[in-house]
Amino acid sequence: MSTVITNIKQLDLKGTYSYADYLLWQFSERVELIKGKIFKISPAPSSSHQDILMNLTITFNKVFSKTSCKLYFAPLDVRLINYKESTPENKIMSVVQPDL
Repeated sequence: MSTVITNIKQLDLKGTYSYADYLLWQFSERVELIKGKIFKISPAPSSSHQDILMNLTITFNKVFSKTSCKLYFAPLDVRLINYKESTPENKIMSVVQPDL
């Protein structure tokens, strides 16, 4: 695939995609790729989800503030790859957006 996708309906939701494909998607729906499969993400988390996230953030910050680790917030694409070898974008099959 090398065409910019502007509407999720242009995709076969049962198809298999790579990070290279994902980079061409310019629609508003939030999605993740897991082993090449599309999973829709909830557009708005619940208030209890946000409460848990805040508590985790405070706890993680206490632990990581004394280390070189950094804490990032969603949305931030995290590509799941084997860091022991170079992986081209068309071979990366999992892209997620964890909360932290």
